[in-house]
Amino acid sequence: MNTPRLKERLIALTVLATLLFAPPLMLVFDRPAEAGLSWLPLYLFLAWVLVIALAAWLLEHRSGD
Repeated sequence: MNTPRLKERLIALTVLATLLFAPPLMLVFDRPAEAGLSWLPLYLFLAWVLVIALAAWLLEHRSGD
């Protein structure tokens, strides 16, 4: 993967992570479910896993290997 495209994708990943962890979006998930528990911990964990997985895929993915 050439360097300019990698830099663009990492910048896009940073923007995505910023949006995922922005307070307005997190407030949407900070509402109690029917059982009385908040969805926020599950959302935070899944968003964190998504950002880590995308970063690993971008940094380890090599075209032509």
